[in-house]
Amino acid sequence: MTQLYRTVITTIGPDVADLAEGGVVILFAEGAPPELAEVAVLHRAEGEAGAAPAPGDVLRIGGRDFAITAIGETAWKKVADMGHVVFNFSGVASPDRPGEICLEETQGAAVLPLLVPGAAIEILARA
Repeated sequence: MTQLYRTVITTIGPDVADLAEGGVVILFAEGAPPELAEVAVLHRAEGEAGAAPAPGDVLRIGGRDFAITAIGETAWKKVADMGHVVFNFSGVASPDRPGEICLEETQGAAVLPLLVPGAAIEILARA
């Protein structure tokens, strides 16, 4: 697989667990305003964002892979420009919001233990 993006988790906001239990994980680059940091996984990117991923590509968190099912029209630009994205573990083929990346349906309880400072988040192209 080809790496399109890699970042490392630095801080977990106090409200991340509640959102993750509902199947949503919000990422912001370090330095996000405090009101956003409360609900977000803060991270530090390692390099620039590559080509945009496509459905069928992979999000890897802490070594566990999740299939990408849909990508909102502005999601990748937000990743590249400001390190922000909303991951929705709903399994839908069409995103509800333009800034989200949808992933295979997964229970929040399976995602939450992966969200720890120092864990890598990667987006990988299958081709």
